[in-house]
Formats: sequence, structure tokens, C-alpha cells
Amino acid sequence: MSQCGQAALFFHYLCRMKTADDTSRLLGMIEQGEHDMQDFKFEISDACKIARSISAFANTRGGCLLIGVKDNGKVAGVRSDEEIYMIEAAAQVYCTPSPSLTMETVTACGRKVVIATIEKSDNVPVYAISEDKKRLAYVRIADENILASVVRLAVWRQERSSVGATVHFSGAEKKMLDMLGTGEPLSLNACVRAAGVSRSAGANILARFIRFGLAEEVLEGHKFFYRCRPVLPDGAVD
Repeated sequence: MSQCGQAALFFHYLCRMKTADDTSRLLGMIEQGEHDMQDFKFEISDACKIARSISAFANTRGGCLLIGVKDNGKVAGVRSDEEIYMIEAAAQVYCTPSPSLTMETVTACGRKVVIATIEKSDNVPVYAISEDKKRLAYVRIADENILASVVRLAVWRQERSSVGATVHFSGAEKKMLDMLGTGEPLSLNACVRAAGVSRSAGANILARFIRFGLAEEVLEGHKFFYRCRPVLPDGAVD
């Protein structure tokens, strides 16, 4: 199933569960565990740090933060309303542009849990403001928030451009595509060396390849690599 289809199913599940009682709905969500659209937070003590999760969800497929739930799924509960204010500050002060975020409080096992739902942003990238005032964009992969690559930033930049995107198969593009076609995932540096271009130019070429479905970005060992997109038996791109 495609990522868009999985996202639609997850939010359909949330809507369907809203017809159940709050406790059952929350326990059903916890049973799913942490994944690319759901994260557990035992407590909120730093608005800057929670902004990373909000940025990652907003830049990827959206998702939910369950505040007051331990990593093992045990309901610990929100200890004070200050944590709710920190979530709001994380979205409104420590994220730019501010993403859409809604919150509700659900009681389970005699304890309050805050469900913060972040919608996928139409205005990516959503940056998280770090402690040293840097703007950093994150993406959500599996159950982790990962700093977006320079190639992903180039993809977003190209998507925002009003100029139509084209792929010109010059010598550099052909060399890079041939290298990607070997089947071995390559780092950005390897792609740049193969094409004989600058790092910035290489990132833009890879971004165009990704946008046109010729290549994909994969995460291995917390590092991003690039490869040609697999072709299905019927000739379609996976």
C-alpha cells in the first residue's frame, strides 16, 4: 500500500474511533505502538525539543503525539497544564510556519492523556527553531524524527517554485543516473563525484530525479542514500 493510502487509513481509524468511548479510542491508539504517524511522550519539558516532532509530522504525513504515555505504552498521565502550554508554544513559537495542531484531553486508567494531532502541512518545510536559534526541518521515518537532507530541502524548494520542472539529460545527469542504476544505494557525495558537479548542483539534480519518480531517498544507519526507484514487473514504478 502506498504511503498516502496508509496515512488515509490511519486518519480514517482515528475518525472511526471517535465514535467509541474515549478510553477505548485511546487504548486502541496505544496498542498500535509508535510508528511514522504516532509518537509517545512521557512528559513535555522542553518546547524546542517537542517542536522537532511537530516539524517531522507536518513535513511528512501528519500524525499524533500522545502526551502522558511512556515508550512502553504505559499510561502515566499528564502531570500539569504547563505541558499543554508547552505543546502550544512548540507549534506557535518554535515552529515556522506554524502548522495546524489540535489537542484533546482523554482520561484512561484514571489519568489524563493529551492527544495532539498535527496535520500534514501544505507549506513545507515546517522548521523547528533550535536552542541556538537555527531553523531545522525534520521528517518522520518509522518511529524517529530525522533531520531533513539537503536533497529533501531541494525537493521542497523546487515544489514551491512557480517555474515548471524539467529534467535535462546533460552529461552530468546521465552520469549520475547511470551510477544510480548500478543498484547500490549511493551517498550524495558519491553522486556528486560521479557527475562531476558541485554538491549544490548534485542535490538539485537528485531532487528533480525524485520529483519525476526516477530515484528515491532511503535511510540506512541514520544516513541518507539514493538509488533508482524499483520497477515492477508490469513496468510501473513502485
